[in-house]
Amino acid sequence: GMIKLLISKRIHNYKQMKYKVLFLFATLLLFSCSIEVKTQDSLLQYLPPNAELILKISDFTDFKSELQNNDFLKKTKGFQWHTVMQHALQDLQYVPEATSCLLALYEVGKGNYEAVMIARNQQDFLALNDITNKTIDTLSYQDTKITQYTIGTNVLYTMQHDTEIVLSPSLMLIENIARAKKNNPIQKTLKKLYDASTPNRSATLFMKANEASLLFPSGKITTDKATQPFSEWVSLDFSATSDALMMNGVAMASDETKNFINLFQGTSPLIPKTPSYAPLSTDAILTYTFDDYQVFARNQNTYLDRVRPIDTLFTTVEEVGVVYLKSQRVVLLHSYGAEGLSDYLQANRSATKMYRGKEIIQLQNKKLITESFTPLIMDFDAGFCVILENTFAFAESKEPLQTLITAHSSATSFSEAPIYQTAMQPLAGASSILLITDMAATDLLAKYRHIPQLFATTTQAHLPEYAFATQLVSDQGFAHISLGVTKVRKAMTHSTASPLFTVALATNLAMAPQFVKNHRTHQQEIVVQDQDHVLYLIATNGKILWKKQLESSIQGPIQQVDIYKNGRLQLAFCTQHQFLILDRNGKEVLPFNKTFTGVALNPLAIFDYEGNKDYRFVITQGEKIFMYNNKGKIVDGFTYTQAQSRILSAPKHFRIGRKDYLVFQLADKTLKVLHRNGKERIVVGEKINFSGNEVFLYKNKFSVTNTKGVLHQIDIAGRLTATRFNLYRDHGMDATRNTLVFMNDNVLSIKGKKVTLDLGVYTKPKIFYLYDKIYVSVTDLQNQEIYLFDSQAKPLPNFPIFGNSLIDLTDMDNNKNLELVTKDQDNSIIVYRIE
Repeated sequence: GMIKLLISKRIHNYKQMKYKVLFLFATLLLFSCSIEVKTQDSLLQYLPPNAELILKISDFTDFKSELQNNDFLKKTKGFQWHTVMQHALQDLQYVPEATSCLLALYEVGKGNYEAVMIARNQQDFLALNDITNKTIDTLSYQDTKITQYTIGTNVLYTMQHDTEIVLSPSLMLIENIARAKKNNPIQKTLKKLYDASTPNRSATLFMKANEASLLFPSGKITTDKATQPFSEWVSLDFSATSDALMMNGVAMASDETKNFINLFQGTSPLIPKTPSYAPLSTDAILTYTFDDYQVFARNQNTYLDRVRPIDTLFTTVEEVGVVYLKSQRVVLLHSYGAEGLSDYLQANRSATKMYRGKEIIQLQNKKLITESFTPLIMDFDAGFCVILENTFAFAESKEPLQTLITAHSSATSFSEAPIYQTAMQPLAGASSILLITDMAATDLLAKYRHIPQLFATTTQAHLPEYAFATQLVSDQGFAHISLGVTKVRKAMTHSTASPLFTVALATNLAMAPQFVKNHRTHQQEIVVQDQDHVLYLIATNGKILWKKQLESSIQGPIQQVDIYKNGRLQLAFCTQHQFLILDRNGKEVLPFNKTFTGVALNPLAIFDYEGNKDYRFVITQGEKIFMYNNKGKIVDGFTYTQAQSRILSAPKHFRIGRKDYLVFQLADKTLKVLHRNGKERIVVGEKINFSGNEVFLYKNKFSVTNTKGVLHQIDIAGRLTATRFNLYRDHGMDATRNTLVFMNDNVLSIKGKKVTLDLGVYTKPKIFYLYDKIYVSVTDLQNQEIYLFDSQAKPLPNFPIFGNSLIDLTDMDNNKNLELVTKDQDNSIIVYRIE
């Protein structure tokens, strides 16, 4: 009867949704209907009650080999259920090939699991003939003969029961079975699932679904009404290939029990919208759908044991989604009619702020979401909200909503991410519950107390190449459930730029943000200073690690040095009146906190002549030059301590062959080229009216432009050449040894190839060289647009993107995808990922 019920319900739903898995499941169930199930002869009756996990194994050898050959399990070896399974299989290694059996795990003592196996008996069941170091003893317990095998340090007990043989390494469990003599009570729900299970699978798992079970390894039993068990039992067909592990089956709870799956009783699953609103860089999504809010709300009242009128405010809500962006959550309510909720939010706001044309509403009642959607959403203060069409997005702070708005306006979403597409491949299109995350984000799984977490790992294995999915599709009286972990297939052929996170500072930015390396993790972090002269270090997840108050604004870029030559990196820079070196925690490295009175300093120059970290720190102030060594002492041998005219910018060091050249631009239009000791190396006869761009080494010549757009080049013999480029006075220039880039009004020229951009106010261009590729970036400050081109002057797909300053570009987390950081609003930064 149960089987007919399983199949007859909502067959029409299957037609309109991609129920690949469920179709297969239904067909197999139909097949099993034609086999008369001898329930009175169920092996279940032998089992003592309170098993944590029961496995119905059709081929023991196949099952063991699937467990051993799965690539993912080989790499992790850390899932609690898998560790317990491996232990059980080790104890039962002498069971003959191709046996069909029942295997049950019991917790005997906290966290200690023992197995019982029941199989049809046959002659010489255990393959022990070739084992030499074994002893066999016979024990007797209540008229039952128990055989004890001791093989090395392993002990195994067996007893015969009618035509069955029972095996276990636990004498206590064997004695329990002998005592009960096949009269153990079987829980009704478990019996239904067991009788309806699919034959001919390598294994079907039956698991308890309360919070103390192996299905919820990080779960804890609580008495809180909001954390009732998930269901009573779950049955899962196990199948593993080398790069995927899938479990499909049924979760069941009787109507009279308060279980999480009963929240969706009487509602139909929908195709979730959350993936198309979540940014591409999302770590995890969790969605709940129901086609009738009234039914859900009635189920919720039953579940929470409360009497409460149904709130009409949320009548049109069909989906509750949670988007994990780094360490922050965004809760989405998708509705089919936004007016009532929209009016309510506008009426109950305490403030609003515009961000890129959208209104971010600050809410008075931060408990609105948890009050209405417990237990789906817990521990969440909905302080801010933005409305995108018929979707309401709530967050605890403004920044994740800004990321969501940016992603929405750039039309890049999580639904395009390879992890999402991989995870969805074997799943149905519509879900009552859907969780998708990657292995790198499995620590998030611990927060989902209501979601079966067969793959929540106890090892912190970093395996971002795997996609995790849990899907529940509600049906009448039960729910279809799928759990999977699959190697991510690279699906995206075009590259996209999607926002990763935004971080707000206390006040407006005073410099463009830039990346610096964390020597411990080898990842890149972000440094930025605000207009109150506070310096921030920001982690790869957008968390502010520290702030340091400085006396004035930082001049030029911050550089990194390894002052002690031990692999630890420090930050070195000049402010207007100080030369500072800070360690990784923002503490000053003495004696590098030198103060200078008088006019403002130029940016710091650092020369490392031999590349052996014997640094020369060059501070220039007006006409004065100070050169310090690694100990913070003035370098005696350097004689150029006073220039004839004001030094315009940080001096540069170039190495050509085995010779060093120190190059200074002076206010009297002189280009000084010096030896290491400060003596003149090349006398440049011509005066150059410097344009404000740096001196570059291009084609082995010192190259600099003047205000009329002429490129002056001096070779090592002192010969001058001038090339007329007809640039405007305020043109921008960047160059490497073989690449020359100009930004002239709105025309960008890369290696002579010209691109005309929209009219605007452009920063200087900046060249980046990453993974053997050249990238050129320029920002239009007037229209707040960032452009990124390759060396052939072709724009990268998805550009221009929104931003307000020069960018920095790097692979922040060493995953071969690039990240860029730029100013977002006046007081915030934004990080984009390019993939």
